[in-house]
Amino acid sequence: MVFHPRVHPSLYNRRISFLFSPSSRNLSTASLLLNSNQTVTEPLAKSELESIVLKQYSHGKFYNLVQNAVALPSVLLTACHSLSLAASSCDSLTDRVSRRFSIEEMGREIRDGRFDIRSCCVGFESLVLPNLKLKVLIEAVRMVLEIVYDDRFATFSYGGRVGMGRHTAIRYLKNSVENPRWWFRVSFAREVFSDRNVDRLCVFVEEKINDCLLVEMIKKLFEFGILRIELGGCDNGRGFPQECGLSSLLINVYFDGLDKEIQDMRLKMKLKNPQEDATSNDSVFYKPVNVYAVRYLDEILLITSGSKMLTMELKKKVVDVLEERLDLRVDRVNTSIHSAVSDKISFLGMYLQAVPPSVLRPPMSEKAVRAMKKYERQKEVRRLELRNARERNRKTLGLKIFRHVLKKLKQSNGFRCEYEIENEVREIFRSWGEEVMQEFMGSLDERWKWHWLLTRGDFLSLRHIREKLPQDLVDAYDEFQEQELDDEERRVEEEEEQRYAERTVQDLTKLCMKVSAPEELVRKAVKLVGFTNNMGRPRPISHLLALEDSDIIKWYAGVGRTWLDFFCCCHNFKMVKIIVSYHLRFSCILTLAEKHRSTKREAIRHYTKDLKVSDPYGNEEMHFPLEREVKMMGDKNLSNPRPVDGTLSLVLIRLASDEPLHSCAASFCERSDTTMYRVHLLQNRLQINPLDEEKWVRGMGTIHSALNRKCLPLCSAHISDVYLGKLTLQDVDGSSFIDLK
Repeated sequence: MVFHPRVHPSLYNRRISFLFSPSSRNLSTASLLLNSNQTVTEPLAKSELESIVLKQYSHGKFYNLVQNAVALPSVLLTACHSLSLAASSCDSLTDRVSRRFSIEEMGREIRDGRFDIRSCCVGFESLVLPNLKLKVLIEAVRMVLEIVYDDRFATFSYGGRVGMGRHTAIRYLKNSVENPRWWFRVSFAREVFSDRNVDRLCVFVEEKINDCLLVEMIKKLFEFGILRIELGGCDNGRGFPQECGLSSLLINVYFDGLDKEIQDMRLKMKLKNPQEDATSNDSVFYKPVNVYAVRYLDEILLITSGSKMLTMELKKKVVDVLEERLDLRVDRVNTSIHSAVSDKISFLGMYLQAVPPSVLRPPMSEKAVRAMKKYERQKEVRRLELRNARERNRKTLGLKIFRHVLKKLKQSNGFRCEYEIENEVREIFRSWGEEVMQEFMGSLDERWKWHWLLTRGDFLSLRHIREKLPQDLVDAYDEFQEQELDDEERRVEEEEEQRYAERTVQDLTKLCMKVSAPEELVRKAVKLVGFTNNMGRPRPISHLLALEDSDIIKWYAGVGRTWLDFFCCCHNFKMVKIIVSYHLRFSCILTLAEKHRSTKREAIRHYTKDLKVSDPYGNEEMHFPLEREVKMMGDKNLSNPRPVDGTLSLVLIRLASDEPLHSCAASFCERSDTTMYRVHLLQNRLQINPLDEEKWVRGMGTIHSALNRKCLPLCSAHISDVYLGKLTLQDVDGSSFIDLK
């Protein structure tokens, strides 16, 4: 049995033994849920689901996961909760599920092997989609398999895992890869998983899980077209409707054998090149030979810091494993070795290149240094002004108190007042004095400043003091001051020379990873969709004129925010900011102006540059990223973003039809105040074949053309999520698509 390196076998066995201990049986709430006849009302917590799955572990394998885990009503209800996209509703999730189907009856059908997968399929020409009931089953299987496999995948396996998305892979490349010299990206010939691949996948599953029902279920999902894995394409991990939610996890299971082979290669490389300390001579630098690997679903990148012969040997082993053990066709022409320094390589929709540290963190120019010093002086002046204002206000308040005291004394005609004014004034000034002393003693900077002023000898600079001192003492003081200034200038120059030497040595001995957004591809996509004309100027998009004003702004906002989130980890992120802030913003303004037959100035005056729009209740909303918000974005808030092509290639046009009311197509949303929308796909509107890379954008995926002009009933909340890119057609019930002429 092979364990993941992050999970030690002893810890895993301890985890299993705890689940089977008598105390855990008494305390575990998950054990109470094993009775499938009881009615469940709440979804399981993650720890409870883990307890249920891990109870089926014995002698290195999991047994009967479908009957004892997937078929449980509590697990099915948890899957419903994971798929639920309903807006705020007074009904609970259990009530909404029970009105659609009985999870208890569904659990019995799954446990007895009577669940009919074929009847739950919805076909559209060559595309097959699952209905909501089958989506619940697929989600339950995915959650159970995630618990089984997630801790056993390699550390460089990304995609389809919690907290292991695209940005996590890019962050690993930027922070961990040192001195890359050669690399290659494995390219697959565009091919759909065949029956041989499915059988091999089932063999891999049976190595860890002993469950005939699960294997049979996976084979049927592939047979009926629900599960469809296409290697070498652009559909994996993008939220397209033709991709099943279980596909990403099964891809990781299929490539797990390759990951372990790469792990063994890296371990052997470390044994051949053990870590050594640098010699005492600073001119000698030790560079160990390292092998780095990153795999995001079917995209594989391998990097070495050794020779090209070593990289060629590594490539041969990887290609042999893929072709012989995994029965996959590798595109050997595009799977070529490149220099990490001179050649860029495309990976995860971005460009990678090895550069010196000064390229990523260039030294400040003289103009920037002057600007920074000016800014520091301005801050010091403002701080001094605030301190003077505070002291001035205290002085004004003190004078007011004194005038009040004098007024009271005049009114008393020299006699004692009813209360002691003197004691009151003394108490006020005493409290002020204590506050000032506490502020002074609590500030280390203030104490250092006073100490510096008292010890530097500035009193000798005063004219009336210098006249009373001997001339020799004054000359010695002036000479000392000049020497101190020279020493300070010399120290600053030495520090600058040392920093320059360190930067020079790093540039000669170290290489870092530079991640860039594909500028030419982004600009080609902007021109393809119609954001700009042939001159690169913003232009209106005519096919959006049928939308409401708020929907037009939301569509532009969804594209812009998705681009910003996806490319925020890139070195040239400023280019993406300019495209969003200028091209998309003014294209939206021009579209609104053309819709209302007004000028650009009138549209800006009405909507403002922030594209404000009013909701049905009259409240102002801003969906498009603000200019200030765009400027503040950067490589700080990393997530697992979906590529922009899902939002970019889809437009839903509202229909004015007499169709009867339908429930919302979003999973478990029962709102009946829906509107019918027709799906318009980009490739069909432009009449372009996405496989033609000369006219299409290379690497940009497409929604299956079978859904073009299909109709969907959606409520106001979920149509807003579709336009903003928060909801995709993969999150929609497949049986909700309606074919209207």
